[in-house]
Amino acid sequence: MEQYEELGLKAGLEIHQQLDTATKLFCDCPTDLRDEDEATHEFERYLHPTKSELGEVDEAALEESRVDRRFTYKAYDTTCLVEEDEEPPRPMNREAVSVALEVAETFGMERVDHAHVMRKMVIDGSNTTGFQRTSLVAHDGVVETSEGDVRLDALALEEESARRLGEREAGPVFSLDRLGIPLVEIGTAPDIRTPEQAQEAAERIGMVLRSTGKVKRGLGTIRQDLNVSIEDGARIEMKGVQDLGAIGEMVENEVQRQKELVEIADELDERDASVGETRDVTEVFEETDSGVIRGALSDDGAVVAVHLEGFDGLVGREIQPDRRLGTEFADRAKKRGAGGIFHTDELPAYGVTEAEVEALRETVGASPDDAVAIVADDEETAWKAADAVAERAEQALKGVPEETRDANDDGTSSYLRPLPGAARMYPETDVYPVELDGFDVSPPELLDDRAERYAAEHGLDEDLAERVAYGRRMPVYERAVERGYDASLVASTLVETLVDLRRYDVPIERISDDDLLETFRLVDEDEVAKEAVPDLLRGVAQGDEPAQVADELGLETAAHDEVEEVVEEVLEQRSGYVEEEGMGAMGGLMGVVMEEMRGKADGEVVSDVLQEKLQERL
Repeated sequence: MEQYEELGLKAGLEIHQQLDTATKLFCDCPTDLRDEDEATHEFERYLHPTKSELGEVDEAALEESRVDRRFTYKAYDTTCLVEEDEEPPRPMNREAVSVALEVAETFGMERVDHAHVMRKMVIDGSNTTGFQRTSLVAHDGVVETSEGDVRLDALALEEESARRLGEREAGPVFSLDRLGIPLVEIGTAPDIRTPEQAQEAAERIGMVLRSTGKVKRGLGTIRQDLNVSIEDGARIEMKGVQDLGAIGEMVENEVQRQKELVEIADELDERDASVGETRDVTEVFEETDSGVIRGALSDDGAVVAVHLEGFDGLVGREIQPDRRLGTEFADRAKKRGAGGIFHTDELPAYGVTEAEVEALRETVGASPDDAVAIVADDEETAWKAADAVAERAEQALKGVPEETRDANDDGTSSYLRPLPGAARMYPETDVYPVELDGFDVSPPELLDDRAERYAAEHGLDEDLAERVAYGRRMPVYERAVERGYDASLVASTLVETLVDLRRYDVPIERISDDDLLETFRLVDEDEVAKEAVPDLLRGVAQGDEPAQVADELGLETAAHDEVEEVVEEVLEQRSGYVEEEGMGAMGGLMGVVMEEMRGKADGEVVSDVLQEKLQERL
């Protein structure tokens, strides 16, 4: 805590959560994801930055436009012309608005009078329009943490971006199935002072969102963005933290990065460092054995060098785990289309010889205190990438540049683009504002309160109650119990049986909520024994209806006479064991009878019949 206080850590969160509504935010298409091979057609687009109403161009959009890319989009029979930007959006989804207001009520936020839709310029291909539609719904709330309250500045409702599928030579490929899914965005004030507090605040917000029972679950359905700065650093936005548990680590690593960059800037200042000339040094590597450089030159490429005066030993300095100042330079080069860079802090290596390093230094006029970075690619890309390296080196002289960074899986981050400014936002003229006074909503029951209620009212043990309440199938549990189905059976099926089936590679994602409810009905009406539920659901996962599976597998509940018949057969076959053990044979014989019944009899019925028949024989 003291360390972060001394460094002046300030952090804020932006939580983005997909809503599980029937349709998308601005059209009537379903919110289901599709397999890529189900696409009905595809089309291509080029996107370019435009000026705002004030005549300004957003720097982040300008950065994205510096690499000429063609975007490909795959469409489906569940997407429409709205996603393709071929017709205007429909009115805003009122179900999504209601869910957003429920969340706002929980945090004590003040709703706006009218939700006005704005366009947020995004030209990375993730939206066919070149912008994302977003609307402020509420403001000024609080999330409580053990280290103090964190203010909530805004709650917005916006459309999810297209899903990136991969890369072709001309540019990225996106899927339209995800584009337009309603998304709640909650932004906090920069009140967070420790990584632990960031983690706790994110978990609390996530819990409230899940408490609505109307959010999507699974990888990619919730993303966290972090805004982090230290006193001598700068505001950094880290995008797309997928794992909620990684937030604390992300904050720690960003604090370390900024601290190291500040120290590097101080060292560069003491050395009176500067960024020198950028020049062509292709001749140095005409006979090189480096595969990367030789490959570039064989395609009439070039090697371009950046003279970094006073940078020796600092380009290779680690600023995050397995990331160095040179990695920051390489990130910028990659944004201009290059594969990366080499620099003298790591050379000779990668096929570059000591003699080539010396010749490189001599060609650019580098002293022993200097470093040199090189880019090998086609001539145009090499020069653009080298200029980007020089720009980043200039920023290193000053400390920490403000920027947007991409969250990596290992808890580090990499350069994405400059921080966006106000120029990226402008009004949406195709969607009417939504008056919010007409929405009568109440805060949802929080998951921890729900777990306590399940234990108290439904007789579940505390662990099972908590797992059900926090589980993704919680809404199914609520519906099943409302219909009077056995709470213990429903709970154990949702959080134990389904998990066991998944361990045996049963595709449980194919088992719908309606399938589960129908299964519980069959058990409740004694058409299927509860012991047959695993076999029944295994069959349902293959695509059949529950009743059909029960019929095909012969899982209908056995009559009492049939149970008695099986018990008598087992007792006769194991008469010696019965004489030897007496009533102590109950435990061993139960398993035998249940196996013989193959899920067609309730365990309690079998137990009662077996006990009765044993007593008759003794």
